[in-house]
Amino acid sequence: MSIRSIKTDELDFELPKELIATKPCEPRDSSRLLVVQRSNPTRLEHRTFSDLPTLLESEDVLVFNRSRVVPARLVGKNDATVGLFEGLYLHEHPTQTPNTRTWVIMIRAKRTKPGKQYRLMDPNGNLSDVVFKLINKESSQGPGAWVVEITSEESTQSILDRVGHTPLPPYIVAQRKARDEHPDDSYDRAHYQTLYASETETGSVAAPTAGLHFTQSLFDALDERSIHTTEVVLHVGAGTFKPVECDLLNNHPMHSETCSMGNASSYFPKSGTGRNFAIGSTSARTLESFAQLYESNPVLPQSHSTKILISPGYQWRWVDGMITNFHLPRSTLLAMVASMLDVPGEVDGLARTHEIYQEAINERYRFFSYGDAMVILP
Repeated sequence: MSIRSIKTDELDFELPKELIATKPCEPRDSSRLLVVQRSNPTRLEHRTFSDLPTLLESEDVLVFNRSRVVPARLVGKNDATVGLFEGLYLHEHPTQTPNTRTWVIMIRAKRTKPGKQYRLMDPNGNLSDVVFKLINKESSQGPGAWVVEITSEESTQSILDRVGHTPLPPYIVAQRKARDEHPDDSYDRAHYQTLYASETETGSVAAPTAGLHFTQSLFDALDERSIHTTEVVLHVGAGTFKPVECDLLNNHPMHSETCSMGNASSYFPKSGTGRNFAIGSTSARTLESFAQLYESNPVLPQSHSTKILISPGYQWRWVDGMITNFHLPRSTLLAMVASMLDVPGEVDGLARTHEIYQEAINERYRFFSYGDAMVILP
């Protein structure tokens, strides 16, 4: 099976803006769940996420991404001109000096240049004591990326916990503004984080959103049915928000994300009779990246920087099914869903994905990060 040449236009669809979710369901597992099946193209059921355990089989394995979201959105003012700016913390820069934090950030501001200084504002809108200085552009991270320095003995995590904002996707921010919704940042810090996020595996600038639907009662129900759960780690990067801008999907420069097998290494390579479900695209990217490595060397590394692109024609190795939210048009994540539904010579996965998404639109499902979910059964 070979990767198909996909035109980016084939990944497009029209979504009414009112279907973009700006808040999650309460409780989390009360969201809707659209059920489809790889081996049965006619199956399509409308369920509730709390029904998930009844759709699975004993000894199935669910693989979660336990990466914790960093309060990475930066808001502040230029010390000289009082001009507002917005930015996104990406990661610490390898070069550090005593009493100085060096970061790589994305920044949207006017007339940026080396030496310019900005003061960060906390989530309550108060100017903080945290000032950073632009050092130089970081071209490897794309336009708008800078290396910056902060004079502080405080750790990066401590600084971000104090003055960072929840890194909500731009489409949620825009829709909240259009609807005149203004929840406190504390609301999103609590809701834009999975229940099982690790206290030590912090590094994502976007949530692995398929996992947002899980509650403790749902985990208890999975355990009662002898359904296994395990975890990988993939720190979600800013590239997850980047649409495909070239004419052909295959020419899209995939972003790099660091991942590791975590607890899931005891279940893979695949063994036993249970089916393996990736909880979200990030778990799928991790498993399939390590599956490719395993084919050339059975001794897997502790961590891996992946740029894997999964689209129709891809041969899935370790993932049998997936639980995922509804994705943006013209995105690599939509191509991944189409790949899982693709049956060469029998079912056009891309056409089927469009049919499923149209059904979701017709039935008024809620889309994107805070929205509803679908499960793709084997």
